[in-house]
Amino acid sequence: MSTDEFVARSHVLHRAFAERPSKIVAGDGISLILENGKRVIDASCGPSVSCLGHSQPEIFEAITNHLRDDIAYVYSGSPYTNGATEELADLLLADKPGGLSKAIFVNSGSEATDAALKLAVQYWHERGQPKRTHFIGRKQSYHGNTIGALCVSGHESRREFYQDFLSPNVSFVDPCYAYRMKHKGESDEAFVERLAKQFEDEILRIGPHLVAGFIAETVSGTTLGCLPAVPGYFKAIRDICDKYDILLILDEIICGMGKTGTMHAWEQEGIRGPDIQTIGKALGGGFVPLSGVLLHQKIFDALSVGSGGLAHGHTFQAHPLACAAAIAAQKIIKRDNLLERCKIMGDKLGRILHKELGSHPLVGDIRGRGLFWAVEFVLDKDMKMPFPIKANFCSRVVKNSLKLGLNILGNLGHTGEYQVDHVLVCPPYTVTDGELNEIVSLLKIAIEETSQPFLSRQNGFTNGLGGH
Repeated sequence: MSTDEFVARSHVLHRAFAERPSKIVAGDGISLILENGKRVIDASCGPSVSCLGHSQPEIFEAITNHLRDDIAYVYSGSPYTNGATEELADLLLADKPGGLSKAIFVNSGSEATDAALKLAVQYWHERGQPKRTHFIGRKQSYHGNTIGALCVSGHESRREFYQDFLSPNVSFVDPCYAYRMKHKGESDEAFVERLAKQFEDEILRIGPHLVAGFIAETVSGTTLGCLPAVPGYFKAIRDICDKYDILLILDEIICGMGKTGTMHAWEQEGIRGPDIQTIGKALGGGFVPLSGVLLHQKIFDALSVGSGGLAHGHTFQAHPLACAAAIAAQKIIKRDNLLERCKIMGDKLGRILHKELGSHPLVGDIRGRGLFWAVEFVLDKDMKMPFPIKANFCSRVVKNSLKLGLNILGNLGHTGEYQVDHVLVCPPYTVTDGELNEIVSLLKIAIEETSQPFLSRQNGFTNGLGGH
C-alpha cells in the first residue's frame, strides 16, 4: 500500500498512511468546516465525544475565564486542591448515585481504565486479600489502548501486536450479543441464564478468592455497535458479583454521561450500580481531554482505614482547566434538560432508522438507546451471514457517507469471533429534527451506493433500496 505524499512529509505520525486527511478549520453546531469550505455533518461526534456540538461560546468563555482568574495547573500529588476539580466532583456525585461518592479525573478513557484496574487491586490489598488480581472481561470488548486497558479488552486486532505484554491474569466470557448469540427459540430469560452460568462457572474455575473484578461496557460501543444488554443481564451479573464479593466495574466511557437518555447507562438496568465506573468522552464534550473514575463509598472506606491514600497517580490528573471546561459542559446539559432531550430525540432517531433502513436486504440489525445507535450490515439477512473481512463493507459506507458530507464511525478492526460490520450514528444532544432526517437520508444514499455490487451479485438486486 502506497503512502500519501502529505502524510509522508508531515511531521505528525498520522494514524492512516494511505490517504491524505482533510483539514478541519472550524466547527459550527454539529458541523465540521473543512479548509475548502465544505461542511460535514458530524453524526458520530468523532468517536462519540462532541456531545454538545463544536461551537459552545459558554464553554469557550469558561476556559478563558479560568485561565485569566484561576490557576491553570495544580499537581494532584501535592498538598493542594483547586476549586474546579472539587466543583466538578460535587456536580457529578452530590447525590451519590448508586453509592458512588468519589472521583478520580484523568485525561483519556484508556487512563481511566488503567486507574480503575489499579484501584480495584489496591482495594483488595487494603482488604487483606492481595491474591485477588484476576479480572474477567468480555470477548469483543474495548476498554482502551494502553497496555493495562488492552489486557482487559477482548478486541483481537488491537491486542495482536502486544500479546507478549498482556497480563495472564485476565480471562474472557461471552458478551450479551443477542442478535448473533441467542439460540433459535431461546428466550431472553434463558439467554441471560446461560450467560450468567458461564460467568459464574468462570469465577469458580479461577477461584473466587483470586478474582478482583468483572469489567464490562454497560452498552457496548465500537466493537459490537451500540449494543444494549437484554433485560435482566446486568441484574444477574450484579447478583453473582455480590455472591462472590467481586467488584463490578462498568465502563461508560463511550455510552455514559447522558448518551443513552440517563446520566448513567446502568440506571436503566435495574441494579444498584457498579462498584467502580469509568466515564469520559461526553464528560467534557471534547473541548478538553478529560475522563474519570467514579468509586463506591466502600472502596474509599477500605483505602481510608488501610493505607490512607491512593497509590495511583498522573502528572496531569485532576487538571483544573479540564475540570473547568467540564463544569461548563455539565451545567449546559442540566440547564437545557438535555438528558430528556437526548431520550426524546433518540426515540425519533431510532424510528427514522428503522423506517428508512430496516427493510434493506443488507441491514441485519438496528439497535441503540438515546442518541447512541448503530446499524449492523450482513451479507445474508436471513442467515445473519457476515461480510468477508476483506470486503470492508462498513468502511466503504463510511467513505461514501463522507463524500456526501456526513461523518460517521465504523467498526475499528477485527474484534473477535463475530465479524460485526456496523456504523455508529450518535449525533450531539443538540441535534434537531431536520438534522436527524438529513443524517439518515445521507446515510441511506451511502448504503445504497455501497450495496450495489453486492446486491447485483445476489438475488438480482440491482437498484439498491428500490421499492423498499
